[in-house]
Amino acid sequence: MKATILAVSLLLVAGLVQATEVEKKHNMHHGHMAADDRTSLNLSPAMKQHQLKNMRAHLAAIQDIIVQLSSGNFAQASNTAHQKLGLTEEMAAMCNSFESETFKELGLGFHKSADELGVVLAKGNTEDSLAALGKTMTYCVACHAQFKQ
Repeated sequence: MKATILAVSLLLVAGLVQATEVEKKHNMHHGHMAADDRTSLNLSPAMKQHQLKNMRAHLAAIQDIIVQLSSGNFAQASNTAHQKLGLTEEMAAMCNSFESETFKELGLGFHKSADELGVVLAKGNTEDSLAALGKTMTYCVACHAQFKQ
């Protein structure tokens, strides 16, 4: 069961990454780049790098949660959700520093859902934990679908 959960989770994440790369290669092969109609956050170069660093850290935390969940280590997964993804004062300030109200709402929703994920993970129920993880990742998908750097 644990191996199946890990395999499915990793396949989902790998599929997202691969789909993005395939689309890029397809567009480049045909001599054009598809229009990216997502809303730009109009970040300075320094802020762009800071934001990318944060998103990569969030992705690494999600991966750690999946690995811990597949090992039945719910306490560590819960700790990761709270410590690395939860709504800290620093993350709230970061989200609130953006001009876009929609971006703020998605960011704050993500961090709040990560804290909820941590609570669910601490209870040790795999199905509920996966559902909560899916809810948290819904914010990632929605934000990346609507916004670009």
